[in-house]
Amino acid sequence: MSRLRQLPLLGMGLIALLGGCATMGPATIPRDRFDYAAAISESWKNQMLLNLVKARYSDAPVFLDIASAINSYSLETDVNVAAGFQTPLASNANTLGLGAGSKFTDRPTITYSPLIGEKFSKSLMMPIPPGSLLALMQAGWNSELLLRCCVHSINGLQNFSRRSMSGHPADPDVVRLMEALGRIQQAGGLGMRLVREKEGSGTVLFFLPKVAGPTSADIAEAERLLGIKVKAAEIRVSYGTAPREDQEIAILTRSMLEILLDMSSYIDVPAAHVAEHRAAPGFADMGGASSGLKPLIGVHSGVEKPGDAFVMIRYRDYWFWIDDRDLPSKGVFSFLMFLFTLTESGSGQVSPVLTVPAG
Repeated sequence: MSRLRQLPLLGMGLIALLGGCATMGPATIPRDRFDYAAAISESWKNQMLLNLVKARYSDAPVFLDIASAINSYSLETDVNVAAGFQTPLASNANTLGLGAGSKFTDRPTITYSPLIGEKFSKSLMMPIPPGSLLALMQAGWNSELLLRCCVHSINGLQNFSRRSMSGHPADPDVVRLMEALGRIQQAGGLGMRLVREKEGSGTVLFFLPKVAGPTSADIAEAERLLGIKVKAAEIRVSYGTAPREDQEIAILTRSMLEILLDMSSYIDVPAAHVAEHRAAPGFADMGGASSGLKPLIGVHSGVEKPGDAFVMIRYRDYWFWIDDRDLPSKGVFSFLMFLFTLTESGSGQVSPVLTVPAG
């Protein structure tokens, strides 16, 4: 077959080949969807750990939300065919030209939204409403973890705090209270419901009366530590440092910024940074273990890049990371990230009510 006769076949084959690549949208979904999800998740973890470390060094936290991620593709193809021949046909006088080209363009557009202004105030500086903590307990979140992370004090019993002006170890009684509430929760002895009040809706948390045995001693211990004198079935829970009466529980909750400050105290920073006042004193330096508490999370540091890390960042020429084999620390770190969903203004919310057995 002559070159001129091959020309139409070659042109049709090339056009068919390029035309088969024209539809590319569906094929990108499995790749892009999971790649972007993995990248966003990893960056979220890195950002949280970086801000934890920065809080230990009294550096201002900065959060950037990914508002949108848009990706557009374009594929441009070009085919050209040229031929020249003379009559009579001569093999050395015939010309055949065949050309093709393609251009692939990937244009991702990612929009970042910094956490500033009113959004920063509501998300990081407003205390978590006590009712939200009660709701999380009812949903099955560990009450000891919630109280240790999110509460400064309960009826005057002080939790461990790394506040710059008033840092202090935990009151031994608050440790006993958190342990007792944890055992009651594990036994299925905590319940919650919503009630209607004149000012709006409130939350009721109660100890289930069917729970007996050793748990009844924990309930009595919790009432003693709280200083409650049960004269009515319902005990009001309010936000504050001290109750107004012996039938009220006052909970002083933390803001997300305060939670970050306290959680940063568990980070293993280089000892020289603390001695040189580059980093604030930590949990061990402030007598945190003296009350029987253990660190909630393990964040290590070193000059060498870790080989098996759940999350890691580099700050001030040091690596900071959580070991991938440390399941409790991974759980606490993930819980800390989820807490951001609760950090909105608590204005307009009615104080919850706590119900305890009267007899």
